[in-house]
Amino acid sequence: MVYGDSCSGIAGALHEKTFASVNAVVQRLEPPPEFIAFLGDEVAGYAVDRSELEAQWRHWLQHEMAWLDRQAIPLWNTTSNHTTYDEMSEATFSTMLAHLPRNGPPGQEGLSYFVRRGDLLMVFVHTMWTGLGGEGHVETTWLSEVLQRHADARHKLVLGHHPVFPINGFSGAYQREIGPEHAGAFWDVLVEAGVLAYLCSHILAFDVQVHRGVLQVCTAGAGTAHRMPEGVEYLHCVQGALDGEGLRYQVLDTDCRVRERLSWPLRLADVSQWRALPAGVSEAALAGGPYDDRLVGLSFTGRAAAAGDGSAQTLLSAFRPDLQMPLWIGLRGIDQRLTVIVGFQARRSPHYWYGPAVAAGSPFDLQLVVHTGMGPGGFLYRGEGEASWSSLTGASAWGAERLDWPERWSVGHAARGPVDQPFRGTNLSVSALVQR
Repeated sequence: MVYGDSCSGIAGALHEKTFASVNAVVQRLEPPPEFIAFLGDEVAGYAVDRSELEAQWRHWLQHEMAWLDRQAIPLWNTTSNHTTYDEMSEATFSTMLAHLPRNGPPGQEGLSYFVRRGDLLMVFVHTMWTGLGGEGHVETTWLSEVLQRHADARHKLVLGHHPVFPINGFSGAYQREIGPEHAGAFWDVLVEAGVLAYLCSHILAFDVQVHRGVLQVCTAGAGTAHRMPEGVEYLHCVQGALDGEGLRYQVLDTDCRVRERLSWPLRLADVSQWRALPAGVSEAALAGGPYDDRLVGLSFTGRAAAAGDGSAQTLLSAFRPDLQMPLWIGLRGIDQRLTVIVGFQARRSPHYWYGPAVAAGSPFDLQLVVHTGMGPGGFLYRGEGEASWSSLTGASAWGAERLDWPERWSVGHAARGPVDQPFRGTNLSVSALVQR
């Protein structure tokens, strides 16, 4: 069980009630979780006086979490901006959560640590370390060493408070993500060590995306009564399972309804078995919806156009007469960058996702997956010979789960016919796969 961001610890305050509504779901689970990872912002924090901060922690641990038998179900916590914002609060965190392991790097005892449970390794990192500068700062040397020492662990998870990649269009170095001087090296460590997922919080949403084969899963719906954005996100907790097949999770709201789910890694038929699509207009491989449980794979091969013209080139368009651009996939700009455009609602601006550029005049081989169960992170790509998927870059809070798939698709041009945003290269070949 993973959840985070309750910002509670004050009797009678709003977040005490909202946090209780999420905890009620966790308490109802059968079988109960083997452990709970709480990804920070347990208490409102930001207190100047240590005694006030300690009182918040006592209320959270002794009252709001009193239902939890921590001998039977261990509780592990990450540091966060509401709880470890200066040296005093770091010391308070370490003291009040004395049950956490003391196996972190020098100066971060009780703040960073790791837990090994059989074939599962979990490394909890401190993304607020005052020794490096405070919020958005995290060290990577110790993290790399721990992952190397436990290379035999079948499943490796890294847990911290701040995301590495922006979520739902909310972005800002240090304040909302790990700072740029750390982020690249941090993600390199995860990729090189074969980490399955980085679990984080902070942005008040549920979000999943993947970069170079490593998932970033953000869960920040444990009770903080704000959403990023409002009207889209919701209070929630995440129930997960790890086994020989990989990771499976489901996201439960306060009515115990499953709102989102995922099995990872993806398991797709070999591209040689995908359905070849004819050039021009044809019947869609998937129509109707919206769907929250479909995966559409698309393979694009060809030779890119010569340099010098940045106008849009269509690889595939799914169209209907009442919407300008329900789904468009193609190349845009002088650098011929892979782009997905989704416009599910009439007279509203479409949303954009961007991927890699293709070299002018050169062959390309791109695979794209549209996963309707992954929200805005569900537009994934990989290049020729690559095994790992990465999410396209976007700024939306929703993805293909809102799309009513049109009944007609076109390959090589957009909805108005062969002269509408045509592909200007040669030898375009497109194939498709649809599965649950």
